[in-house]
Amino acid sequence: MTEDSDQAADTHWPDYYAVTAERPSWITTRTAADAFGPAPVDRPWFAVDLGCGAGRDSRELLRRGWRVLATDMTPAGPETLWRLTPGEDRERLESSVCRLADFEIPVCDLVNANLILPFQPVDEYEATWQRILAAIPLGGRFSGMLFGDRDQSAGEEGMTCPEPEVIRAYLDGFEIEHWDEREEDGRTALGDDHHFHIIEVVAVRRSFPSDRHIR
Repeated sequence: MTEDSDQAADTHWPDYYAVTAERPSWITTRTAADAFGPAPVDRPWFAVDLGCGAGRDSRELLRRGWRVLATDMTPAGPETLWRLTPGEDRERLESSVCRLADFEIPVCDLVNANLILPFQPVDEYEATWQRILAAIPLGGRFSGMLFGDRDQSAGEEGMTCPEPEVIRAYLDGFEIEHWDEREEDGRTALGDDHHFHIIEVVAVRRSFPSDRHIR
């Protein structure tokens, strides 16, 4: 990432957080949480929220009694999340400011990744997927919103928008519980016109590929 792109991110993302801070969580997060149901009596469910932004998904999981590790590349996201999280929920919240490419994902019940993976260049996208998959045990889930290959961002430098079949291939050993693929013309959160190719997915780990160690 160049110095110019770093500076653009410094101005773009805080604006995005300000616009989206009070918006409800994404359907993928709620669908995954619903699928888990009540937490075991001896411990809360544990989620890692990648690219947490202002915390719309993290706060929903905390509201349901989850423990959450929320990470984002700029301090403004976690700071907004902490500010908007009720005091009783903060005891179950951890946050990290880190580039996604450098973040080591701990083993967890849910890896939540809404509208963050498309903003990784191709080499980091593949490596991030591998870290995500390594963090999800049997019965764990992935929830995310991704861009497909017909999204307006496809082909832009620093973006990765694969064909839907590629995304499905990453989820070898998972049962897909929710898959919604759609194309539409709309606007980004900051008001820019955009042609979207959105893929929503929630998937539960049922097995490991034969060439991987099974926990």
